[in-house]
Amino acid sequence: MTGYNLHRKAAAIVKDAGGELVGRTRLQKITYLSQLAGFPSDFPFEYRHYGPYSEELAEAMEIAAGLQIATEDERRTNWGGWYSVYSADDDDLPTVENRTEFLTAAAEINAIELELAATAAFLYSEEGIGREIDGDPWSETELRKPDKAAHGNLDKAKEAYKKLVVIDVPSALPQI
Repeated sequence: MTGYNLHRKAAAIVKDAGGELVGRTRLQKITYLSQLAGFPSDFPFEYRHYGPYSEELAEAMEIAAGLQIATEDERRTNWGGWYSVYSADDDDLPTVENRTEFLTAAAEINAIELELAATAAFLYSEEGIGREIDGDPWSETELRKPDKAAHGNLDKAKEAYKKLVVIDVPSALPQI
């Protein structure tokens, strides 16, 4: 069940990310990474096929769109699938101090690279891979997502993650 005002927090993430986010997966990954970086948003995450996922965040964005605090524009891809474009710019939305730089930087990362980076960070931080459990979160990410990790995408994800690590945040992202 989505908690009171979580819909406003979800819309505020979109606002702090520059007012527009393309893709449900991108929303999930930048929210997870921002929480890992110490920016509070109160969404629990678990591992799913596309990496860290919060059902509460998905529900909160649906409510935000329904209440017209944010908009979700569903668009058709060239290959026949669908994707969402979220927008939010209400001045009354709660903002989190210093979160904009981090969110906008994360939102600019290629979607596949962002998914890989968030997955590696989740595997390290939440599942202990490379920390308590033997292994390397990047190698485990490659094992779980071989098609997406191919063609240099994993190396690009590592570079993108390194760019996020150097941003001044409340809690340093793990050095993975």
